[in-house]
Amino acid sequence: MDYSPELVKRAAALETPVLILDRRLVRQAARALLQALPGIELLYAVKANPHPAVLRALAQEGCGFEVSSVKELEAVLALGVPAQRLISSNPIKPVDFLRRSRDAGLRTFAFDSRGEVDKLAQHAAGSRVYLRLVVDNTGSEWPLSKKYGVNASEALELFTYAKGRGLEPYGLTFHVGSQCLNKDNWANALYLAGELFTVLARHGIGLSMLSLGGGMPVRHTKPVPSFAEIGEVVARAVAEALPPGLRLTMEPGRALVGEAATLVTTVIGKAARGPEEWLYTDVGVFNGLMETVGGLKYELRTERSGPPRTYTVAGPSCDSFDMMFQGITLPEVEAGDRLYIMNAGAYTTAYASSFNGFGPPRVHLIG
Repeated sequence: MDYSPELVKRAAALETPVLILDRRLVRQAARALLQALPGIELLYAVKANPHPAVLRALAQEGCGFEVSSVKELEAVLALGVPAQRLISSNPIKPVDFLRRSRDAGLRTFAFDSRGEVDKLAQHAAGSRVYLRLVVDNTGSEWPLSKKYGVNASEALELFTYAKGRGLEPYGLTFHVGSQCLNKDNWANALYLAGELFTVLARHGIGLSMLSLGGGMPVRHTKPVPSFAEIGEVVARAVAEALPPGLRLTMEPGRALVGEAATLVTTVIGKAARGPEEWLYTDVGVFNGLMETVGGLKYELRTERSGPPRTYTVAGPSCDSFDMMFQGITLPEVEAGDRLYIMNAGAYTTAYASSFNGFGPPRVHLIG
């Protein structure tokens, strides 16, 4: 969503903090990504923004969904999405989720350990399983190669064990890192997967699916590769590295909703602390801007103009951890002004709590 007089006018009538979310931009993102990745199913990662309007818009565009909890599963089932359009890519899942998934007809799950195989065999017997691989995350804003995933050398043993427990070896998955700015990560991961498909087939483990995970970036303060540029890299690697006939999926989250919304906040206070100027806003780390803790730098806009000043921006809570931006430059801002946090549709309201009594941003739908 671009900063514009129309956005400012719309926000003026709303209480803050508020996330202004344009459903048209969600639908446009889905169409653009489908065009850039022909032959690849889009399975939206519900965790990015589970608002019912987002889920409904993407379901209408033909997207499936990646779900990891009972609440996410129930949300998409409530829209009439069939279980056949769902997968679960969390390699470690709660038992209650497995049981509810089994009852709903969802039977396609990621794994990366013997313990998860045992859990699946007990609570979702006969499920199709796909293995999470560790791949290169160089150039991603948030590398995701520590918490989950195994090396390719472990795949044969794990699939053999899963098959012996009555599960169906189904596929592979990987994640190139969140907000991935390095197109080569996808190519490298696809070549690795292609080699592994061949090795596993030689040992009687025939697989039929590959999930490319997430990681497609959105615009903030750095240039990012376009959907089309990433699509070209993916198409080339798929053609060169993978066996024909695979079911190919991708699990975008940020890419489908990030640029569809602006988070509007009010400056509730201003202070000088030594040489630093501080702004305090009614949205903070705990009620919408958790990703700033990991270093995400949003573009901020203000209605004011003038010479740039340097600010530290903090949230409304009493907790000293509640600081979002340091060394950010804006025209001189006063208490009562609005700040516009651009392209904030992903992992904002989804992360938000009511810590210290400051609730999550309201969602105002347009489009």
